[in-house]
Amino acid sequence: MIGIVVTGHGNFGTGMLSSVKLIAGTPENFIPVDFTEGMSSEDLEAKLKAAFEELKDCKDGILIFSDLVGGSPFKISAELSVTLADQYPLTVLCGTNLGMLIEASMSRQFMEDAKDLADAVVNTGKDQVIHYVYEAKAREEAEPSDGI
Repeated sequence: MIGIVVTGHGNFGTGMLSSVKLIAGTPENFIPVDFTEGMSSEDLEAKLKAAFEELKDCKDGILIFSDLVGGSPFKISAELSVTLADQYPLTVLCGTNLGMLIEASMSRQFMEDAKDLADAVVNTGKDQVIHYVYEAKAREEAEPSDGI
């Protein structure tokens, strides 16, 4: 199975897990790692490493979802994906939305590895982003009648 770690600023990870549970049930091998006020980068790194260790039996890889490109949760995850490559098969995504997480949680048992799952959920994530614009339907004027 593919393990999932969700990390981000504030309570992003636990909030996303709460939403996934509500919609799709409690997922296995799914660990939120929050980066809350007062935490240092070193604290976040330690929490991520602990999550990876907890998911060490996920031989198909560990997929890390982060909130923002360039933010500390993403940067630290990306760095760890390189420095810990010999210990854990890590794949990192950023710009996470709820649709991506639900897709990943529900379809990961059908995927061969975390990289294939990452490709699939990136497409789902893109499809979930739309700009909704309400356009009122123009009223058609009634045709004049003969008065009958």
